[in-house]
Amino acid sequence: MRLRRARLDEGATLAEVFGAARAGMTYLPQLHTPEEDRWYFGEIALVSQEIWVAEEDDRVLGFTGLTDDLMSSIYVRPEAQGRGVGTALMEKAKERRPDGFSLWVFQENGGARRFYERHGFRLVRETDGADNEERVPDALYEWRPPAAATG
Repeated sequence: MRLRRARLDEGATLAEVFGAARAGMTYLPQLHTPEEDRWYFGEIALVSQEIWVAEEDDRVLGFTGLTDDLMSSIYVRPEAQGRGVGTALMEKAKERRPDGFSLWVFQENGGARRFYERHGFRLVRETDGADNEERVPDALYEWRPPAAATG
């Protein structure tokens, strides 16, 4: 597996990974069509975010999107989960944002919450979801690098 910056022509691929990863999240409403997802990733996300993909044998297994101080997304194909893809993407995000960053996760996504907590994120707050597009309760997590040891 290797990590690389996403190319501007990969909107459809990112939308496919996004759709596959979210398919199992049955607590989420279906708000957009696959065509709308392709448009969003191709026209918005790829030009406004720093997106990194994990690939193997020329197949994108997952991706993460970063803005200044927010991880906007991290998605891994279901068949690639549990193989270190998410961890590799998380480590890349920490490398790219060494001063720390935040992320939002749906409260019901227990697997993702445990993943973030294992990677040193702390819960900042939980909301009723009124401010997210899905209107589903979510949680804000934050990662800050450990303080440098003094001595």
